[in-house]
Amino acid sequence: MFKSNGAKAGGIIVLLFVCIGIFAPWLAPSDPLQIHMEHKLSMPSWEYPLGTDHLGRCVLSRIIYGTRASLYYSLMVLAAVFSISIPVGLLAGYVGGTIDHLIMRVIDILLAFPSLILSLTVTAVLGPSMKNLLISFAVVWWAGYARVIRSMVLQMKESDYIMAAKAGGSTHLQIILRHILLNATRPILVLASIEIGTIMLSIAGLSFLGLGAQPPTPEWGVMLNDSRPYIQTEPRLLLYPGLAIMLSVLGFNLLGEGLRKPGQKEEL
Repeated sequence: MFKSNGAKAGGIIVLLFVCIGIFAPWLAPSDPLQIHMEHKLSMPSWEYPLGTDHLGRCVLSRIIYGTRASLYYSLMVLAAVFSISIPVGLLAGYVGGTIDHLIMRVIDILLAFPSLILSLTVTAVLGPSMKNLLISFAVVWWAGYARVIRSMVLQMKESDYIMAAKAGGSTHLQIILRHILLNATRPILVLASIEIGTIMLSIAGLSFLGLGAQPPTPEWGVMLNDSRPYIQTEPRLLLYPGLAIMLSVLGFNLLGEGLRKPGQKEEL
């Protein structure tokens, strides 16, 4: 599975971030929400290994808890998106005909606009909050994944083992669950591992714009937004969350490429 060095590196990076997120309460040296104005904008020290922000909060603690928040929100978005795209893609690809035509026209309409812009619009209409941001991603981002799943189903349903299952008396539901969905699991996992990096980046970007997580939540995008006024005097405040976003996205992308079989492609 992990034959390339890049895939191994990606797996190590992802495992590291997962462990940081799980054990955040034990790894963080301070309360990420605790304000110490007497220590604001302090340089790194033994008490604050990465220094403090403009409110005297421990930057390292906020980075660690931001890892937990980013992973949790990204997995929530991924679960919501696939809970819509998998059934829709299976239905369109297996049933075909008028249902497939109608579903594909809806997907074409959604894909005609940039997904991030649509998500931003939906979030702006619903109001800035993490809950509304997750809803906007689920409403908009399912279309591309559904199209990929539909294309896999179209290939599988004409294969010999599907024909044999039909000849053996298997019902349509049994064929979908036991043969098509089971064989599509690996490509779906590969797609998910690659796209979760994009989701994390998008969540951080919209939180930076004030449409996602709200202060004082320890989230990487919020940290970037809070540090923006200090870009010239304290650039380290932007460097740390920026590096965390870059490394996490890189890790998931490398892992996804390692899980992908040679020659296998997923197109959105």
